[in-house]
Amino acid sequence: MLISDMMNGAINQQIGNELSASIQYLSIGAHFASETLPELAAHFYTQADDERAHAMRFVNYLVDAGGRVEIPSIPMPRADFKSVEEAVQLSLDSEKTVTDQINELVELSQKESDHITKNFLSWFLTEQLEEVSSVESLLKIVQRAGESNLLYVEDYLARRSGKKAAQQD
Repeated sequence: MLISDMMNGAINQQIGNELSASIQYLSIGAHFASETLPELAAHFYTQADDERAHAMRFVNYLVDAGGRVEIPSIPMPRADFKSVEEAVQLSLDSEKTVTDQINELVELSQKESDHITKNFLSWFLTEQLEEVSSVESLLKIVQRAGESNLLYVEDYLARRSGKKAAQQD
């Protein structure tokens, strides 16, 4: 095994954190879908997929490192939101929490002189910068639009996803 029992346990906990975030984003997306906000719904469904993919990166890493995957219990996600801003703020808070969790994993890898894990975690550090920045931007757009102008938010997300699709071609 290339990692310690302590690192193995911490990564298992992070798998649970990532899956919890995925389920929370799925719940937020479903909330927006029921509110007939399809672009916001699609955005959060995509975020849910991304968080699940992050969990799978950790799973694959543990398997490759000879560790043992033990997925912890996942708390029930929040499903009711008074406003779009409240839901997006929850998303931002979640991303900041995940950033702290990744930083703690990096600190543990440094403490244990586990350079392989530290190298593996560097991708997540960059990813968290992008995630926090993206959600902060979305929150600012939502705040500018206000609850009575959510179609502006829908338009923003539609244009943004169109640009991403064009860049991938």
